[in-house]
Amino acid sequence: MFSENLLKFSFVSFFLLGLLRGTVVHGTPLEAEVGVDVSARASSRANCFPALGFKMPNSVPSSTDGWWCDTDTEYGFVGFSYEVTACQSQSQLVTDFKNIRKKFNGRYIRLYGFCDNDGFYDDIIEAAWAAGLGVQALIWFGFDGGDEWMTRRDTLFATLHSNPKAPFTTRVVQFGSEPLFDSVLPPEELAAQVVDAKAQLSDLGILVTVSDLAFSYQENEDDGASDVLAALDFVDAHMLPFFSQQASIANDSWPLVLDDLDWFVENVNGKKIYLSENGWPSVTSSGVQPNSPDAVANVQNEHDYYTLLDSKCTYFKNVAGGGVGWFAHIYSDDMEPGYGIYGDDGELKFPFAPKTSC
Repeated sequence: MFSENLLKFSFVSFFLLGLLRGTVVHGTPLEAEVGVDVSARASSRANCFPALGFKMPNSVPSSTDGWWCDTDTEYGFVGFSYEVTACQSQSQLVTDFKNIRKKFNGRYIRLYGFCDNDGFYDDIIEAAWAAGLGVQALIWFGFDGGDEWMTRRDTLFATLHSNPKAPFTTRVVQFGSEPLFDSVLPPEELAAQVVDAKAQLSDLGILVTVSDLAFSYQENEDDGASDVLAALDFVDAHMLPFFSQQASIANDSWPLVLDDLDWFVENVNGKKIYLSENGWPSVTSSGVQPNSPDAVANVQNEHDYYTLLDSKCTYFKNVAGGGVGWFAHIYSDDMEPGYGIYGDDGELKFPFAPKTSC
């Protein structure tokens, strides 16, 4: 967890939009075992990566043709954000990734933070292959205005081209986290980076996105943010309703989620949407402070937020753009205090078994 990032959450709290809506749309809970595909469409595509039950081959295939699942099967819970600032060993990565896959029915991990150790992304690839997880890779900008991100970009792209397993584990490269909100690049330059990255990775079939807030696009609308949206292969949307000025308890946060989600649906021309940085804190700190006096941060509300999302499975399945998948932010409180599914004692903070289909 970065001290700068803690500060950033306080800034987010002052700017996130969140006008309450009068009508709450309720989804229908899945009446089946967690992780069981009850959709005939999803079942017909089970022999694809990283569908639950997919068996990893003994060797790397010669082509990614038919390898990746259609994104319209990827709605509801899809996995965890996973911070790598600790530069975890490959054995630790394998342990955590297998736990995400086997215990929680995760299909993806979305990288967060950075590790600049030589060969670290090779370790990510090997761990993801061993666990059967897809990866949302990340080009981390940081908060000090430096140009380290360029080296991270070039190093990542080199690994993606040199490691034969990379195209079979890496679904997308994110520019983030929140580069528009942090003004790390003018929108037109960020859009140009996305276009260039797509060209460099096109031979691998690896997609490109930006991980950011609805507010960031809205605030930069007159400066070319629409060009960024137009360039993306799909959308990684941040969803942090705790920081809304209308926030109270997690059980009442669905209208706030819809405010931002509806904006994305209306402005991304049918592109796939994932809620990438998505959660409700169980504690506050110097940098994680609400913008509403009624917002409550505790373990119960963190749990309630994910329970609320889980209850909207049918909504997430049917929303425009091929459904909406959501990540839990973040895997462990050791990575980011208050947002983990696991506490810093290594124990689950609450039962967590969200639906992956309905």
